[in-house]
Amino acid sequence: MAVTEEQVLKALSQVRDPEIGRDLVSLGMVRNIRVEGERVSFELVLTTPACPLREQLANMARQAVAQLPGVKEVEVRISAEVLRSAPLEAVLPGVKNIIAVGSGKGGVGKTTVAVNLAIALAQMGAKVGLLDADIYGPNVPRMLGIWQTPDFDPKEQKIIPLQAWGVKVMSLGFLVGEDQPVIWRGPILARALQQLLFDVAWGELDYLLVDLPPGTGDIQLSLAQLVPVTGAVIVTTPQDVALYDALKGAATFEKLNVPVLGVIENMSYFICPHCGKETRIFRKGAVEVEFSQRGIKFLGSVPLVPEICEGSDLGLPIVAAFPKSPASEAFKAIASQLAASVSVKKFAETGHK
Repeated sequence: MAVTEEQVLKALSQVRDPEIGRDLVSLGMVRNIRVEGERVSFELVLTTPACPLREQLANMARQAVAQLPGVKEVEVRISAEVLRSAPLEAVLPGVKNIIAVGSGKGGVGKTTVAVNLAIALAQMGAKVGLLDADIYGPNVPRMLGIWQTPDFDPKEQKIIPLQAWGVKVMSLGFLVGEDQPVIWRGPILARALQQLLFDVAWGELDYLLVDLPPGTGDIQLSLAQLVPVTGAVIVTTPQDVALYDALKGAATFEKLNVPVLGVIENMSYFICPHCGKETRIFRKGAVEVEFSQRGIKFLGSVPLVPEICEGSDLGLPIVAAFPKSPASEAFKAIASQLAASVSVKKFAETGHK
């Protein structure tokens, strides 16, 4: 006797997503079931193409169905559908999530992290945008190696963002000279951010990463007031002076009702280019411990390697230029954890798609 679609659904309802804590069926992740004699096929719709549990979930689902009597072959087709935010769609149509990338102080590699995370997410199949909101020091153009002036769509009355490495990019650095200083007060900064957000034809994006200036000033406040931010990521180095400023940065987002999705430790250790040995320059573990005590997820650490610095200066982000390097693998793992944190947050808020 052939297995039925109802039996397949019942079997898959026993498979739980370890991060969200609910079964695949109630999460709406199982679609297009087909039973053809002893063969069963279905689509597993992940909440992000960057899902870190992609293969684990597929294997768990395959094994659950394979145990049904009469089933000899199981095909699992994997796709992804990033969760939308109705409040965000209302103000910025097409953009599903806004992720703020901030730091308590400068010099911790925040822009480097934002650029490489954006490219890593794009490489995994997500539709990604990157907004350089560091008005005083827009470094994204240099790190991506693009300096063109964006085109303007007269019909839509919007600026068309530039593209690099599969990421849509917008920066004030495209509109002013590289050596031209921006000397503006707070209200003008807020209007500039508003234009960079709303006067750009972002189109359909799964994630719009916003590279914020260091500190806790006007731009951070304006961003939280202008759009419903999905969450923030804090970047720090292991030094105490950076760590405690990072904690202040996290507290600022919490006061602005922006959830902190996690912390990233940059320049965690040095990898010798000759022998490959890891050397700890700063003390180990302090960042993870301090943020974990505050209930903030540790997303991962990034090593200090010459290729990151050299590539950033040349417009060759390491994730794009050296995709198999240890630093690139670290960025990809962090990007997956970040995407998963976004999905978990969305399900916690809505309980469904």
